Amino acid sequence: MLNKPAGLLAVPGRGADKQDCAASRVQAGFADALIVHRLDMATSGLLLFARGATMQRQLSCLFSQRQVVKRYLAIVSGCLKNPQGEIDLPLNRDWPNRPRQKVDLETGKSSLTRYRVLAYEASTDTTRLELMPVTGRTHQLRVHMAAIGHPIIGDALYGAEYPKQRLLLHASALSFSHPYSAETLSLVSEAPF
Repeated sequence: MLNKPAGLLAVPGRGADKQDCAASRVQAGFADALIVHRLDMATSGLLLFARGATMQRQLSCLFSQRQVVKRYLAIVSGCLKNPQGEIDLPLNRDWPNRPRQKVDLETGKSSLTRYRVLAYEASTDTTRLELMPVTGRTHQLRVHMAAIGHPIIGDALYGAEYPKQRLLLHASALSFSHPYSAETLSLVSEAPF
């Protein structure tokens, strides 16, 4: 596990200037470490690595079979009407505007996010949320929050950019049963905001 800072790529990008990433940093100390899932460059928080290809496959299966509980903390624009709820909107690539994704009711892939309001700050008109993605689509949390009119603060792609403000989205918890021991592992990272 790595607590990835915002602004660091999870895996290498295209070009010599995009080779510094979480995967290469972990592999510098553990050559057999392989990334299990990804976070957006702008998102901070828990990033899971496996030691070796066999463990990577098994952990990846847990993610694909939705046996990993994921929790994120976010600060969004505005005040949500309901203290908790679900956002069930299919997502697809927005090809002309890559890397953006979009809600696509006709050909999008099923995408489900659950949320719970933690606090509302009237002075800034922002809400602190716990987000629980059931599916794991690219930019899912960012697109879903923007689609319901509450974009995540600092999100230059989906509409709540604030000058010099990072994306206020943090992967704060992962919970799953270890593939070999069946022990429940609960990993937690405090949000830096």
